[in-house]
Amino acid sequence: MSAASNDQKPAPQREGPGSPRKRPAPLAAMPEDVRRGVRYVLTDIDDTLTTDGKLTAAAYAALARLHDAGRIVVPVTGRPAGWCDHIARMWPVDAVVGENGAFYMRYDAPSRKLAVRYAAATTAADRAALRERLAKIGADVLAAVPGAALASDQHYRETDLAIDWCEDVPALSRSDVDRIVALLEAQGMTVKLSSIHVNAWFGRYDKLATTRLLVREVFGEDLDAIRDAVVFAGDSPNDAPMFAYFPNAVGVANLARFLDRVPAPPAWITTQEAGGGFTELTDFLLAPPR
Repeated sequence: MSAASNDQKPAPQREGPGSPRKRPAPLAAMPEDVRRGVRYVLTDIDDTLTTDGKLTAAAYAALARLHDAGRIVVPVTGRPAGWCDHIARMWPVDAVVGENGAFYMRYDAPSRKLAVRYAAATTAADRAALRERLAKIGADVLAAVPGAALASDQHYRETDLAIDWCEDVPALSRSDVDRIVALLEAQGMTVKLSSIHVNAWFGRYDKLATTRLLVREVFGEDLDAIRDAVVFAGDSPNDAPMFAYFPNAVGVANLARFLDRVPAPPAWITTQEAGGGFTELTDFLLAPPR
């Protein structure tokens, strides 16, 4: 979150007594053979890499250290195509999955070419028509939920609608956020809640589906066969498919306030929040053998 402090967030509902949901274990408890077997590091961006809306020097350096150490590093984010173009070209990463799985991008440094693979709306004409439809739906949502706004990065999106509930607007109540989700679901959209936005799109792709596509098409591996060698780091409910799929998924500490909305929490959790948690994860993965 960049414009709202933690105490402005809708208060999470606590799990009741006897809840079967397993809470994440401390990252330090990850077994040594698992830690040393990690080859891929996938990470959300907002409130996982960033801290109070900023990418810190330490978090950026952590990306570079992982990349230099030979890990395959891939941000997997709800952020827009315009951001992802920059990330793929400029950051020390191997690829980026954007708009919650709408596409992946990969920059080939020798040829200086950016490759983009769309999961849906694969032609420019399809995406132009889709943006018109999303604009109408967005206007209806804003009229129905006072205080909500289009995300400031909506202009740079190709395939999805992002409703700001706390990034650049005063944080909405939990009931208002739930109202936004319900309105978008009533349109037949797939809807995911991040720590700053409600994202919605037409189609059944998600972060996991497009990550699977990326790993097969670019890195030549079957994600199902190697998922023990993958760490995914995240912080919010829209990371739930990744948390559920990867046995060694890691939540940064600020995930705690959303745990009641994550059906399958990650296996591990850091002691530090946001970018500090990602840096903690990097230090842990790159530490000498114990």
